[in-house]
Amino acid sequence: MNLVELFIEYKYYYLIGVRITLLLSFLSLIIGTTLGALLSILKLSKGKFLRAISNIYIEIVRGTPMMVQIALVYFGSYVIMGVNMDGFLAALIAVSLNSAAYVAEIIRSGIQSIDKGQIEASRSLGLSEGQTMRYIIMPQAIKNILPALGNEFVTLIKETAVASTIGVADLMYASKIVQSTSFQPFNPLIIVAIIYFIFTYTLSKVIGLFERRLAHND
Repeated sequence: MNLVELFIEYKYYYLIGVRITLLLSFLSLIIGTTLGALLSILKLSKGKFLRAISNIYIEIVRGTPMMVQIALVYFGSYVIMGVNMDGFLAALIAVSLNSAAYVAEIIRSGIQSIDKGQIEASRSLGLSEGQTMRYIIMPQAIKNILPALGNEFVTLIKETAVASTIGVADLMYASKIVQSTSFQPFNPLIIVAIIYFIFTYTLSKVIGLFERRLAHND
């Protein structure tokens, strides 16, 4: 059975895998961006304690594998709270917390890329620190970080493959089902690799086009 025949025969599992993978990636990006924005504010705050909290969190998350983080959330929910957490929810929490650490650094670098002279000028015009951040800094920072956030989404699509280790029916999980059912260990993985490549390549091209339009508008 060739690749096309194998895909057609087991397309139900692959389509479910595509849906779960994209849903997990999209929701994780939204939650991760929200938490990342909060972490970046803490990291840029004047309070040493708040900066320390943000720095410790970011370093721990970035310094440990996502597979370990997913396992900790999934099994830890039972050990700590006595709750058998759903695999998708556990993966969503773990991937979102992981993404938040990287998004925090993206947002922080975007804010710090703005010329400090603009902050001084806005303050001299009577704007408060909050108004300066809201009306002057953030609009420019968001424009600068949008391409990086797009790349983070591309990365999330690939990294969510580890969710299959706790039984989430994503693309990798679909390949395992097809492998055991079709008795073909190699071809199901090729199909999954092609699907992942189509997603990431398409998104990368869209992000590149978006970056060029932003540069042109500048």
